[in-house]
Amino acid sequence: MSLFSTLNTGVSGLNTSSLSIATTSHNISNVNNPHYTRQRVMTSASIPLNTVPGDVGTGVKVDTIARIHDEFLYTRLKQSTNMLSYSSYSQQRLQEVARYFPDLDDVGIQKDIKNYYNAWNDFASNPSEGAQKINLIQNAKTLATNVQNTRNQIRTLQDSVNDELKTNVDELNRIGEQIAKINGEIGRVESLNQNRANDLRDQRDQLEKTMAGLIDFSVFKGVMVTENTIDVNLTDQGKDYHLNVAGFSFIDGSTFHPVVIDNAKNESAYYSVYHEQQDGRRIEMTGLLQGGKIGAMLDLRGRTIEEKGDGYPKDGTLQAYVDDLDAFAKTLIVQTNNIYAQSAQVRMESSPMAGLTPNTSLMNHDNSVQRGAFDVIVYDAQGNEVGRKTIEVNALTTMDDGSAQSIVGQFNRNVDDNGDNDATNDVDDYFFANYNYDPESKQGSLSFSPTDAQAGYTIAIEDKGSNLPGVVGMSRFFDGDSAANIKVDSALINDPSKLQGFSAPVDGNNTVGNAMVQMQYDKLSFFRSNGTVANETVEGFYRFVTVKVATDTESIGRNNDTNQALYNTIYSEYQSVSGVSIDEELIDLMKFQTAYSANAKVITAIDQMLDVLLGMK
Repeated sequence: MSLFSTLNTGVSGLNTSSLSIATTSHNISNVNNPHYTRQRVMTSASIPLNTVPGDVGTGVKVDTIARIHDEFLYTRLKQSTNMLSYSSYSQQRLQEVARYFPDLDDVGIQKDIKNYYNAWNDFASNPSEGAQKINLIQNAKTLATNVQNTRNQIRTLQDSVNDELKTNVDELNRIGEQIAKINGEIGRVESLNQNRANDLRDQRDQLEKTMAGLIDFSVFKGVMVTENTIDVNLTDQGKDYHLNVAGFSFIDGSTFHPVVIDNAKNESAYYSVYHEQQDGRRIEMTGLLQGGKIGAMLDLRGRTIEEKGDGYPKDGTLQAYVDDLDAFAKTLIVQTNNIYAQSAQVRMESSPMAGLTPNTSLMNHDNSVQRGAFDVIVYDAQGNEVGRKTIEVNALTTMDDGSAQSIVGQFNRNVDDNGDNDATNDVDDYFFANYNYDPESKQGSLSFSPTDAQAGYTIAIEDKGSNLPGVVGMSRFFDGDSAANIKVDSALINDPSKLQGFSAPVDGNNTVGNAMVQMQYDKLSFFRSNGTVANETVEGFYRFVTVKVATDTESIGRNNDTNQALYNTIYSEYQSVSGVSIDEELIDLMKFQTAYSANAKVITAIDQMLDVLLGMK
């Protein structure tokens, strides 16, 4: 054993202390970096010299620089990040929706409904007073406008979520591409077994955690390694890397397979997400993406988008609110028009009906049309009933397929409606039905016209459960068929004096006005998009919609509070293992500084011994 060997021993200690100080400095510098994992220099004794008296140590060697990382705890942190991101985004959007329904403050649609029926009550008391007609139409316009505006606000939010979906999927792809590049760098650095790409692995973990905030995924990083000799909390994974999203390969080592987002398949421009195979074939994964911000967006916006029709989703929380508002508006329109059709008119003509061909089943065309009947009533100039005919509606009934069972066929059939053995005083002798369908515009219109316009006869309809008069709008108070287009009939807006509260056209008859007042207390059928039918009053069903919004918002709020508390707990636990402690690092710094000074003194002592030795020569 020579002095030069001893000098090398001191140098090894000096270098190790220097590296330890550098690593400690690196830890301290990143104390405020939440994504940094503290590192530790791992050393062992160098191979000793085997001598007769015994082994003589040759110093210290650095085995590796390890990061103190617990993969199990980190996986839990990613999961809690995923859940928190989902609930946080959902809560923000549902709180916004809740603001569209300010009914708890005695304003909003519920107040409009009360004002609307109060106006009908005032009108029924004074059906000939012009001021009451104007007041009623104004309140009806306010109700219709606010229903439209609320629906439009939800649809606008839904459109915004759809736009955000595109941005976040693009972000998902950007992160995936970065992780693939980092995987390549990690492979290069760790090509030698003792090398550890600690900072690169931290960067990849940061990107994984960010991705967990966007979407749920599964990742395999090779065989799990536990090194209790370094730290009891240290568990990390190997060099392999495979990340799957919704069961499809997204990252395979340094190879990246982006997901594709496209909105070309439907009229609404709502996006669908696909996995694109190497041959260019696409597999839709919109319904498979779960968790995180993207999962929340899809659950809110809706996942199932039909190519036909309006192109909007058939599911989703926001879409359900839109659909329920449509169901509310449609039942309000149909039932109001059903009653208003009782008011006698010189001529009746329906609203234009898109897609209703003469031989299309009425019940198949619109689910509001029910198996039932309606009576057609003819009044003379003095308001006396002179004819009544019952029109049956069933699953096979069409507008005019040429059969005697169609609406036109039943109406125009020459039968003795009155049962008086007189074939000249029945409904078909005063009025005739016609269905006009335009193949180019694909719209049809049903009309009941007088056989003699100068005779002074009027016609009215009394529904008996079919809903057909209200669905087709034979005599309209409201126009439209959903919350998107509900409005007061333009003829009434232009001339409020046309508003009628009677059934038979005689003074003192306010049957229609009274029926409208009673309507607010009747339980009606609201046909929801999910196939269920809610039997509620008009105000009751609207209250059901608002309670659903409030309940959903409150539920996701509680869920988010729970997820936030869980995240805080796991994050604190994660930081206790991998985070940098200033106190601990300062203690290590003093320890390594002392070791450095001691090794420097060893080298100085050997240097002096060498001087003595050389001086002896």
